[in-house]
Amino acid sequence: MTVSSTRLPRRCVLRTGVGLTAAAGLATLAVPSPASASSGTEPVSSANGWSIEPDADESGVIWTRQVPGSSVSVALRLGEAATVLIHVIRRYHYEIDTLVDGEVIGFRPADGTLKGHATNHASGTAIAIRPTWYPDGAEGGLFPHQLATVRDILEECQDVVAWGGDFRRPNESHFQIDVPPSDARLKRLAARIRGWEDKPGQGAGTLTLGA
Repeated sequence: MTVSSTRLPRRCVLRTGVGLTAAAGLATLAVPSPASASSGTEPVSSANGWSIEPDADESGVIWTRQVPGSSVSVALRLGEAATVLIHVIRRYHYEIDTLVDGEVIGFRPADGTLKGHATNHASGTAIAIRPTWYPDGAEGGLFPHQLATVRDILEECQDVVAWGGDFRRPNESHFQIDVPPSDARLKRLAARIRGWEDKPGQGAGTLTLGA
């Protein structure tokens, strides 16, 4: 069951002023990037070990896909990373709150403003869901049942996905692939998710909390 997107979060009023300062989205994320700090140039790999792509159109590995069952389109890295992150978005859409196009940010080119875990956007392996609702550094923006669903998604993803709400400086809009490309857990999880598509009663949209 989803929570109607017309109902503003309980902290919406308190977040209104903060949200305006976060309108630039993820550009405010500021965890130092060791690669760029040491060399003075943009890193070739994102913080999670994936190659940074200069441009979605030129890379050939960043594609925009529509999230099934929603109006959301998001640019992500082809393959297992996209499979897993689209699954996260679908569960959020079905079980936390209805999402509309423009509320999810995927790939962003490395333009000098992306630091730390935000560089994962430049490899197409991170998403931000409603970044202006849940600005960098703020916490407690989710209702208890919404937080429980996030925890269930993370448990289902078996340490392959990390949530920004668990970072030292929280960012509750942020989800990322948290393993390098060679990690076998990512391949296994993506295979499981693809298998769920053929099995009724499994996959995104199926409530399993407390099971």
